[in-house]
Amino acid sequence: MTEQAAIDTELGVLKTGKEADVFLLERAVEAIGDNPAKSSLLAAKRYRTEEHRSFHRSTSYVEGRHTRNSRDSRAMAKKTSHGRSVAAGQWAYAEWDALNRLWKAGVPVPYPVQVDGTELLMEFIDDGEGGAAPRLAQVRPSKELLGVYFEQLRNGMRELARAGLAHGDLSPYNVLAQDERIVMIDLPQVVDIVGNPKGMDFLMRDCHNMATWFTNRGLEIDEQELFADLLTMVF
Repeated sequence: MTEQAAIDTELGVLKTGKEADVFLLERAVEAIGDNPAKSSLLAAKRYRTEEHRSFHRSTSYVEGRHTRNSRDSRAMAKKTSHGRSVAAGQWAYAEWDALNRLWKAGVPVPYPVQVDGTELLMEFIDDGEGGAAPRLAQVRPSKELLGVYFEQLRNGMRELARAGLAHGDLSPYNVLAQDERIVMIDLPQVVDIVGNPKGMDFLMRDCHNMATWFTNRGLEIDEQELFADLLTMVF
């Protein structure tokens, strides 16, 4: 994925969203001498600039974050075209930083490949048949598999909490189900549980969203117990 001779080919749209679109890319290297041809499928998430987005994340997510470049800060405050571009790039870099940190911590997230401006390249989570893995909200797992999914989810949330973070927007729509594996996605808004004034509220909302889904599918999960368990990882 890092070879200079690699060529990217766009294969189509995986998902269109309110703030970003996700495309499927093939990154390939042709056979050279004794080296065989190689290829890898990647997901390219491209953030839209503010004037092209139909969704604006609450400023509550970014309380405590700062932009070091004062020119960029002024441009964002004035909402100039440069400022809107900087803002879109910030979300891409925020998700890039989150993916790197969380991947190393063992959280089930896509492997981060690279970031360039408003585009983030990451591992493509497939369904085993060439298509994209479904969202958790779209699957109807057996009770046994439901338990497997929950253990993975709880462990992932624990590792997030151990790092002092909450997903901030966790729901069955931001978790992919790849056979017996789950993968958390959409992470630009990860919240500092202690540093953000609403950090505990975001963590509780994540617990409520996921506990409700699992309970509705037949696996009784107490959101308060889950919340308390995660707090032991934080403090």
